[in-house]
Amino acid sequence: MSIQNTVSNWEQLLEIAQKNTPARRVRRPGQSPSTAPIPSSLHKLPPDTEPPVLLYRDTNSWCPFCERVWFALEEKEIPFATEFIDLTNKPKWYTDLVPTTLVPAAKIEGKLVYESKDILLALEERFGPTLLPEDPEENAVARQWLEDAETNGVHIAYKFLREAPEDPHELASLKAAFEVKLDQLEQLLGKYPGPYFLSTFSVVDITYSPHLDRLAANLPVYRGYQLKGNPRYPRINAWFEALKQRPAYHRVKSDDTTNNLLLRRRWGVTPIGNPLAPDPAVSQEIQFRAEAAERLTDNREVALGDILKNSGVQALAVNDDTTAVKEAVDFHLRLLADYLINANGAALPWGRVGGKDNADPIVSAVGAITLAYVRNRICAPRDMSAGAATAFRAAADKVLASLY
Repeated sequence: MSIQNTVSNWEQLLEIAQKNTPARRVRRPGQSPSTAPIPSSLHKLPPDTEPPVLLYRDTNSWCPFCERVWFALEEKEIPFATEFIDLTNKPKWYTDLVPTTLVPAAKIEGKLVYESKDILLALEERFGPTLLPEDPEENAVARQWLEDAETNGVHIAYKFLREAPEDPHELASLKAAFEVKLDQLEQLLGKYPGPYFLSTFSVVDITYSPHLDRLAANLPVYRGYQLKGNPRYPRINAWFEALKQRPAYHRVKSDDTTNNLLLRRRWGVTPIGNPLAPDPAVSQEIQFRAEAAERLTDNREVALGDILKNSGVQALAVNDDTTAVKEAVDFHLRLLADYLINANGAALPWGRVGGKDNADPIVSAVGAITLAYVRNRICAPRDMSAGAATAFRAAADKVLASLY
């Protein structure tokens, strides 16, 4: 099984990718996650100075409550450090430290605060710029809405998503109750002028964004229900569009595919519809393509090890010699990175591994398994931004469709 090395080597790919994106992550060898985002404001700290905030959060960046706090830290440009907590095996020091044993928690200038709402308010008390209205009346409204957000019926939405009652009347009842809550949010968004809940962007928007993002991704796939683009909710859709203008939002949000894979893996929900089509413009933006290539290239050893261990590709080894399989996996990962950087959305030509008709069938099989596995293995924003994940998955699909 030989491979025609027609793509750039890893060093060349990394150099080109890094010239086209400022995205960088801290390596965490032997830890989970294997890399971590660098806070956008960390450069503000003088040398050898500890950040004023230490955030305790989940390893996979799935927790919407952790995302709220991360969003606020990025929006307020507060330098912070992160301690990742494995939710499947929480360390005793953490369960001893935090009375609820839950994430998120934070040490703010040495003081422990837990529960996302309380952390948000503590950050408001200590750091500017303010994300609460200065007007006393509107400030009081904001604080009340923060309280209401904890019991606003999100649990009904998740029950509607996760449970599949045999009685269609019960499912219809859950849908109706869910729509009542969405109607209430639509009305709240009309109380003040502009696209946000209040007269300006605030912690109320931060509080709602993780849940509404997940619902917008999950509902079409698991209940055939559209939230984005639904004429019943014009204000909610205008709010989504306004969030897209905020850089901090893009640093912390997940992508739709990650959100949908998560619901299926964690809750065993069966898809019944099609996901919303990703914005094709996003997958073509060089900043996202380069970030995806940079992440893959810089993290290639971890990716290679994961694929060899968990994708089943080693079953294709001849006489238990995995050398050629490993070489084929590495080649297809480089091919993907090369395509992300250089293809600009163009169709891939046949012949990158010898042509459709004369390619080594084992090499092709290894490539198919590798690309399909890694496409669904990446997690945004754990591994890369949502925009980069969209570009990554689109490129993986293109390479698969073109080569096989």
